[in-house]
Amino acid sequence: MTEPQDPTQTAAAGAPEPQAADTPPAAGAPAPEQLQKERDEYYERLLRKTAEFDNYRKRIERERKDFTEWAAADVLGDLLAVMDDFERALTAQAPPEAQPYRAGVEIIHRALTDLVRKRGVTPIEPVGADFDPHLHQAVAYDVVEGAREGEVVEELRKGYMLGERLLRPALVKVARAS
Repeated sequence: MTEPQDPTQTAAAGAPEPQAADTPPAAGAPAPEQLQKERDEYYERLLRKTAEFDNYRKRIERERKDFTEWAAADVLGDLLAVMDDFERALTAQAPPEAQPYRAGVEIIHRALTDLVRKRGVTPIEPVGADFDPHLHQAVAYDVVEGAREGEVVEELRKGYMLGERLLRPALVKVARAS
């Protein structure tokens, strides 16, 4: 049975010592400088690929978000046309016997309004504001006493925003100088 040996005794007993850093590499092995250069090149390539992948991931997320907003805007735009019809129906004079139908139309209109509001649609409030071609579509100009040049004086059809995006411009009448 052999006894465990002390590592310091093994080295002293003539065991081969590891090669020193200043000894030349074995034949056929690449030089340390070349290995260092290859390692640096691989590291730079890794960093580039990582950055490219990160940019790709961000672009895909942005495109997915844009597509979702575009699809929602399309459907919500269609709903706004239906809401306009309900608003026109509510402005019409109804005989007393049609009041139950009117109440039903009001309930449906309120439900549609709540639905689009929950989806992030907000109405544009143009009356009294300066005309902005990014938010308003001028369909008439009129001389109005007490109104300044370029002021929106009447809203003919509501405009809506979906977050920061224009969903539908407001159709407006704009004041003109006399």
